[in-house]
Amino acid sequence: MDRELIQAAWNGDVDHLLKEVDRNPSTLHAVSLECSETPLHIACFTGHLHFAAMVIKLRPEFCKELNQDGFSPLHIAAACGHVEIVKELLKVDFGLCLIKGKNRNIPLHLAVIKGKTDVVNELLSSCSDSVECTTAQGDNSIHLAVKNNQFEAFKVLIQHLKQVNKEVLLNYKDFNANTIFHLAVSRKQFDVLEFLLNGQVICKENMELNSLNKSGLTPLDTLLIFQSEAGDREIEEILIQSGALKAVNLQSPTYTHEERSTNHDAIIAQQHSRSPAKKVLDYFKYSNLNDSPSNVRNTLLVIVILITAATYQPALSPPGGFWQDDLVPSNSTAAKPHTAGEAIMLTHNPISFSIFLYANSVGFYTSLHMLMVLTTSFPMRIEMYILVIALSTTYSTSIIAIAPGGFVQYGFIGMSTTLPFLIPATICLLRNRLSRRRIASVNTSQERV
Repeated sequence: MDRELIQAAWNGDVDHLLKEVDRNPSTLHAVSLECSETPLHIACFTGHLHFAAMVIKLRPEFCKELNQDGFSPLHIAAACGHVEIVKELLKVDFGLCLIKGKNRNIPLHLAVIKGKTDVVNELLSSCSDSVECTTAQGDNSIHLAVKNNQFEAFKVLIQHLKQVNKEVLLNYKDFNANTIFHLAVSRKQFDVLEFLLNGQVICKENMELNSLNKSGLTPLDTLLIFQSEAGDREIEEILIQSGALKAVNLQSPTYTHEERSTNHDAIIAQQHSRSPAKKVLDYFKYSNLNDSPSNVRNTLLVIVILITAATYQPALSPPGGFWQDDLVPSNSTAAKPHTAGEAIMLTHNPISFSIFLYANSVGFYTSLHMLMVLTTSFPMRIEMYILVIALSTTYSTSIIAIAPGGFVQYGFIGMSTTLPFLIPATICLLRNRLSRRRIASVNTSQERV
C-alpha cells in the first residue's frame, strides 16, 4: 500500500484520499491487489468515521476483505467499540455480521470479548442469528462473555435471548460439554449465577442446571471438587436453592428437597471440619478447570530443569568430594587405600555410594525423558536431541569414571547404557496398566449401579 495513503488512513485525511483517487482512479483497486490490509481496516482501527465512510462509498467490497490477521473491517470496528463505524458498515450488508475470521470468530464474538456493549446491541439488532454462531473451540457468545468476565455484555446477550425466544442457547455446551453454569462456577462468577437463577429475567425451568460435562461433573460437582476460595459458600447456596445436584444423585429420581437440604448441611459441616492445613493444601491444588495446560507445562519445565541440574551435579562432585592423592595399602597405616580422583564416599561406604549413584541416575534420566516429552512439537527438535544426547553422554562418562572397579563398575556401565531406554518404556507400561485398572474400576462401579 502507498505510504502516503497509509498515513492518510491513520490520520483520517479524507481530502488526501480524494486527491489520490482523482489523480489515479485505480489507486484503491491496486491496494486490494497488493496487500490484505486496506485503508478501511486502518480507519476502523483508528475510529475515523468520515474516512471509513468515504472508503466504503468508493470501494464497498472492502467491507468483506480479511486482513493478514484474519479480521474484516467489521471485526476490527466491533473489537475497538467504534459503534458509528459499525453502523456504517452494516448499511452495506447485514450479512457482514456473519463473516468468520480467525478461529471462526464473528464480529459479535470480538465485541463480547472486549465488553463493547453498544456494539453488541447493534450487531444483535442487525442480525439476530449471530448469537448462535460458535468459534473453532465450540464457544458461543455467552460462553465468551463468561470466560472473559464481561458481565455487562453477558446481560445484554441474555436479555436478547429472552426477546427472541432463544433461551435454549443457555444450555449449549462447548467442546468439553461445559455449559455456562460450569464455566461460571469454575471462575467463581457469583454475579452471573445470581443473574441467571434469580428468576427475574429467565425462567429457571428453561435451564439445565444439572447437565454433565465430559468429566461427568455437574456445576455443583465442579464447585465442591475444586472449592478453595472465598465466596464459594454463597455460590453453593444459590446453586442448591435452585435445585442443583451432584452427579451421583442424578441417578436417584426420589431425591427430595429434604434430602438435598440434609446433604447440603452435611457438606457444609464437612467443609467446616477441615483443618487450616487442609484448606491451604486445597487452595494450591492443581485444578484442570482453572489451570491452563500451557501454564502447567511451563511450571513442569521449570521443575524438570531444576531436577536435571540437581542430579547432574553429583556426577561432577559427589558427596564428600574426591581423594587428592594415592594411598597404597601398608601395615604402618590404618587408613583405607584409595586412588586420586576416587570418591571419598566410595572408599568409606561403597554400598551407600552405589545406591546413591543408582538413585541419582534414575532421577537424571527420568528428568531428561520428561524434558523431551514437554518439548514435543517445539521447533529445533534436532538441536534439542543433540543437546540431550550430549548431556546424557557426559553424565554417563563421569559416572563410570568415579564408579568403583570390578563388578560394580560394569553395573554402572550397563545402567548408563540401558536407563535412557528403560525408563521411557517402564513409564509407558505403568501408565497403560494404571489406565486399564482405572477403566475396569469405573466399569465395575457402573455394573453395581
